[in-house]
Amino acid sequence: MSSTLLVLAAGMGSRYGGLKQIDPVGPSGETVLDYAVFDAARAGFRRVVFVIRRDFEEIFRAKIGSRYAGRIAVDYVFQSLDALPGDFVPPVGREKPWGTGHAVWCARAAVRENFAVINADDFYGADSLAQLAVFLTEARGPQFGMVGFRLANTLSEHGAVSRGVCAAGADGLLCSIVEETGITPGEVGEGKKFSGGEVVSMNCWGFTPALFAGLETQFVAFLAARGGDAKAEFYLPAAVSEQIGRGQASVRVLPTDSAWFGVTYREDKPRVQASIAELVRAGVYPSKLFV
Repeated sequence: MSSTLLVLAAGMGSRYGGLKQIDPVGPSGETVLDYAVFDAARAGFRRVVFVIRRDFEEIFRAKIGSRYAGRIAVDYVFQSLDALPGDFVPPVGREKPWGTGHAVWCARAAVRENFAVINADDFYGADSLAQLAVFLTEARGPQFGMVGFRLANTLSEHGAVSRGVCAAGADGLLCSIVEETGITPGEVGEGKKFSGGEVVSMNCWGFTPALFAGLETQFVAFLAARGGDAKAEFYLPAAVSEQIGRGQASVRVLPTDSAWFGVTYREDKPRVQASIAELVRAGVYPSKLFV
């Protein structure tokens, strides 16, 4: 059975200042997302499902989804503030959906096969998607995978970032993830809070459909405890870490040498453009992805 790529694309990018999922960074106007879909297609993924918001559905379909017609099957799932289980309702004053765990939960009816999860605004590299494709051909039940990046390679010079810092055992299985927020380059290095060599989760995952049952139980518990908090978020890494801790799932860490580039802030864009241009010159990507 072929696998699906689930792309979390519902964020408008408030810190970035616009809909960064459609901002061009490649030599022929490619977006970061274009490179992810290109890498997924050549790794063997046959379908991509975008988690988006209805308020920008039209522009996303026109500017992004239309690029892949005839190359890979495309479907859409909508993440909204009021997409909640049971009788839960959003608290007064809440404006945003409930985070990455909620985004994946919203795709539960659309994804029945093994699947990868990535962020729309992160560049993960060809090796990351290739490793996930291989892993997902053999994954069964609550056997999950996570591509791991070095913390020092995932920072922004232009502001703080949040990262899921991982601990793995000698067997290569993930033990836990701790969500660290507000990490700046000044906190990373010898003698500082972080060494820079920590393995971090960048929301580059491989799952089986077994994830969804546990995720729903966790989301219901989260809403019962924190559903009245207008700012609380249901993070996917924290949910997976909890499943590991309870013995409900195992996660194999898939280390990669792929370069990671992020466009958290608008000032990050020139570095991302230069990095992609270098990969094009090295022959990793063609100068025009979709011709």
